[in-house]
Amino acid sequence: MDTVTKPPPIPVSLLTGFLGSGKTTVLNHLVQQPLFKRTLVVINEFGAISLDHLLVAHSNETLVMEVGDGCICCAMRGDLAKVLKDITWRFSRNGVRHYDRVIIEATGLADPAPILHTLMTDKNISARYRLDAVVTTIDCVHAMDTLDHHPEAVKQAAIADRIVLTKSDLIDEQQRCMLQQRLAILNPAALQFLAVNGQVEGPAVFSANLFSIDQKTPDVVRWLSAEAYAGNPSSRYEFVPHGAAQTFHSLNRSTVKQPDINRHDDHILSYCFTFDEPIDPELFEDWLNLLLTVKGADILRIKGMVNMKNRAGPIVIHGVQHIFHPPVELTGWPSEDRRTRIVFITRNVPRSVIEDTFSALTGCAALPASSH
Repeated sequence: MDTVTKPPPIPVSLLTGFLGSGKTTVLNHLVQQPLFKRTLVVINEFGAISLDHLLVAHSNETLVMEVGDGCICCAMRGDLAKVLKDITWRFSRNGVRHYDRVIIEATGLADPAPILHTLMTDKNISARYRLDAVVTTIDCVHAMDTLDHHPEAVKQAAIADRIVLTKSDLIDEQQRCMLQQRLAILNPAALQFLAVNGQVEGPAVFSANLFSIDQKTPDVVRWLSAEAYAGNPSSRYEFVPHGAAQTFHSLNRSTVKQPDINRHDDHILSYCFTFDEPIDPELFEDWLNLLLTVKGADILRIKGMVNMKNRAGPIVIHGVQHIFHPPVELTGWPSEDRRTRIVFITRNVPRSVIEDTFSALTGCAALPASSH
């Protein structure tokens, strides 16, 4: 009896970035690259968006038009879940799908979390699509001021897997390095790319393939990128706001932090929580439920590889605020390292809260930060 092979899920990249950061300019160049020939671009934006040879004008209805070279542009103001369900059949001819990837461009003021929730929790969508990467564009010219005054921009950068720096040719090298250092503290694991006139290395940014359970050997280590937090400057440096001395100072020296009510970076914390011994699944679930109940709205993103008792391989978890993708059990460990590693990106939730609740419920102690 013949078996029907289930097609692999379609990769979805989420493109975010504050107003005027160059998202559409980046898209204009992407859709001209051969790799993106069969790409569906879903634009969730108010107003009019200009892609090359196409002006997408919004109405109350979803508008779909050909972009060129096989790309499709779907401009929507409605429910994203409905759009993703509809396009499965809408862009199929004779039973053959006419796109191989999806890029969702979010509005400049959008919180990325609800879009990620849709991809993670809707069973019909998660059966057909998988999150490839969250990509955030940062306007180098206005980035410092934007990050100082707009918490939405800080959150967009904090939960990104990839950061694309646009308009970098309009600032000097010192200013660019300052911005890159600030972003590295905010999000240690996100790779940073420089875009020149909107051109960026498409395959590296939008075909990250960071983690897919359908891969023969899921690259969960690269997806987790836990080693990036071992030297996280946020535990060793403080940033003096750019209106002041514009320098980094080691906390090993006597440095007094300058208060700045406009700084939002100070509220974002990134760290990797690690422990050695396998944990009881029920205790782990109780601990996670407690954290999400008390601090769910401020735990922006969680990525982890957990060593559960009586399991051959690790359990992979991925959450955005209080919403979690169904855990995935791998058939084996990707390396000899059997430690549980959980990356937390939080807002005003220090590492001590994670450690104290974990110790209280499990009786175990997390490894110190220096051992990551």
